[in-house]
Amino acid sequence: MTDRTDIVAALSTAEKASLTSGADFWTTKAVGEIPSIMLTDGPHGLRKQSGDSDHLGLNDSVPATCFPPATALGSTFDPEVAERVGVALGVESGIEDVAVILGPGINLKRSPLCGRNFEYMSEDPLLSGVMGAGLVRGIQSQGVGASLKHFAANNQEKDRMRVSADIDARPLRELYLRGFERVVKDAQPWTVMCSYNRINGVYASQDPWLLTRVLREEWGFEGLVVSDWGAVNDRVAALVAGLDLEMPGGGGDTDAQIVAAVEAGTIDESVLDTAAGRVVELVGRAQQRPGAAGALDVDAHHALAREVAGRSIVLLKNDDALLPLAPTASIALIGEFARTPRFQGGGSSHINPTRVDTALDAFREAAGDRVGFAPGFAFDGSDADALRAEAVALASGSDVAVVFLGLTDAEESEGFDREHIDLPAGQVELLDAVLAVNPRTVVVLSHGAVVALPFADRVPAIVEAWLLGQAGGSATVDVLTGAVNPSARLAETIPQRLEDTPAFGSFPGSFGHVRYGEGLFIGYRWYDQRRIDVTFPFGHGLSYTTFEYGEPVASVTAGGDVSVSVTVTNTGDRDGREVVQVYVAPEESVVERAPRELKGFASVEIAAGASQDVEIVVRREDLAYWDIRVDRWVVEGGAYRVEVGASSRDLRGSAGVDVAGDEVRMPLTMNSSVGELMAHPVVGPIVRAQLAGMQDLAAGAADAGLMSDDAMATMMASFPIGRLAGFPGMGVSREQIEQLIAVGNA
Repeated sequence: MTDRTDIVAALSTAEKASLTSGADFWTTKAVGEIPSIMLTDGPHGLRKQSGDSDHLGLNDSVPATCFPPATALGSTFDPEVAERVGVALGVESGIEDVAVILGPGINLKRSPLCGRNFEYMSEDPLLSGVMGAGLVRGIQSQGVGASLKHFAANNQEKDRMRVSADIDARPLRELYLRGFERVVKDAQPWTVMCSYNRINGVYASQDPWLLTRVLREEWGFEGLVVSDWGAVNDRVAALVAGLDLEMPGGGGDTDAQIVAAVEAGTIDESVLDTAAGRVVELVGRAQQRPGAAGALDVDAHHALAREVAGRSIVLLKNDDALLPLAPTASIALIGEFARTPRFQGGGSSHINPTRVDTALDAFREAAGDRVGFAPGFAFDGSDADALRAEAVALASGSDVAVVFLGLTDAEESEGFDREHIDLPAGQVELLDAVLAVNPRTVVVLSHGAVVALPFADRVPAIVEAWLLGQAGGSATVDVLTGAVNPSARLAETIPQRLEDTPAFGSFPGSFGHVRYGEGLFIGYRWYDQRRIDVTFPFGHGLSYTTFEYGEPVASVTAGGDVSVSVTVTNTGDRDGREVVQVYVAPEESVVERAPRELKGFASVEIAAGASQDVEIVVRREDLAYWDIRVDRWVVEGGAYRVEVGASSRDLRGSAGVDVAGDEVRMPLTMNSSVGELMAHPVVGPIVRAQLAGMQDLAAGAADAGLMSDDAMATMMASFPIGRLAGFPGMGVSREQIEQLIAVGNA
């Protein structure tokens, strides 16, 4: 196509407006020489519907590889793995002539109750952003656009199309927007999808601060903003705010609203030109994609799905090296999930897989007649006593029991939030009965969001298998038998109780508002700040080998980043992979901050007996907090504590580093405190010399036994300087204070 400006200039107002909404559920409108393109659901597989369209995964879609959803992929802590999955998604999209695949989703897991947590990476913004950028790079390397979603603060399903996420500036910037910023700056997704909800009272779809000031002006986003399907509340306001494409479309009513607004002079036509131009540019990008090299290599993509699933499994516990299973052991395989796997979430991301592996089939292939199977329970709860008795009998006569537990689509899905984090009572009763006859029991978990594990201290081995995609059954057996050495880590904390979680009591809100009252403290930040015991901490995960860490060394680079180096040694007899994690915090801070925050990580493969020097670079910008006084990022100067370890609560060593800070100079006023003036480099000495009356007042209070010198000094430090002029004995006039302020501000 010719230059987008020339193309747009040749269109009528009506034609330009029609470009900025869909033709139907999944395609844009064709106008003149501008062809239609298709956008369709992801994010862990292609959901291109072959018949009637819908947004809930109800109708059939073409077969596609179902890779591990984000809840599992995030646990790899490896953006290279995410990029490889992204490449495969791009290939499959290209084969089906899909221009944009709707993903990745990187919203934070504020509460474990959110029904869509399976579709998101983590409770941590850095991990979410780094992994999301990997997916985007992979997808777009194939000439297919990604759609970063859901921008922003889409952290619940309850009233999701109207609720206002009411968030203070610091947590909004430091947590809920930070991952999006990382992906935009590092990977430049072709599109960003706005969320349904409101943010501090304003719909995301029509928020100029969000879609223009932050996304484009601050972050430098160059692509197109598309609505989530049905997210537009006011089409004209959305266009003005920076929303370029409304989806779905077909009616034309909102196009007419835009035309009427232009003709009435309510909006300048240049606003419409900009949005239409971005649609033209997106179409042009899609047209540059080379033709597909051939049909989908189903076997190769299934093999990749199996490899990634194996990399996503977290070994939570392994007492007495019960795993990997002994090659001669008789195995009681128990749980309907082993035969009927739940491998993906419900809703708009539901993929029609090319094939599905089950753990039962994979176990029979790996262990033959050493494996016996009993379903143990039915998903509908029927025949509970008989099924439990059958399973107990099998377990009592076997060397080891492997019990698959989890949640069905009826218990967690897009469209609704959970009300608790418990496994079904019948499944826990089954486990108790099995443990009573066979203490050598392994629990394998299948679910999309964390569940409580009240049996964690009684079960010797626990495997977190999440939702693993179509090859998850084989991958799980690969880990259980030792064909794959587990290396994944928890991307979210497993709490002991729902009542311990950060958003408990303020989730999901009421009367159209949800207050993010926990502020900066979600996930491990919350548990560490309050020293709350958890079942398994963020970043935790075991291996079939062991690793030792040397003393870390930290230094500031010429560009201001922090380079962290540590030697890691595989001290076991198996090759393995370690996820080295770097947590950072200032030793002292002028603002409230978490005790430690993840600022870097690396997934490193190390041969048995070998050592590897690992270097992780912490970006200077990731040390910054959002200063609400000046409305910008600020890096505090001073000493920082750099901790290196295998989880947020398994820290193997620490180092210190001094970081140069950003200067923030606030103007002095009559309401500035005495302490602020005393800390000022210019007027501080003058204030200390002039406020002799303050010392007399403090001494008098101390002599009278009313307050110690230190207590009086602390109290007076917060006293507004302008109010001292009226206090007897202070020896300072209003004119003198005004002169001080003038000197300081000069």
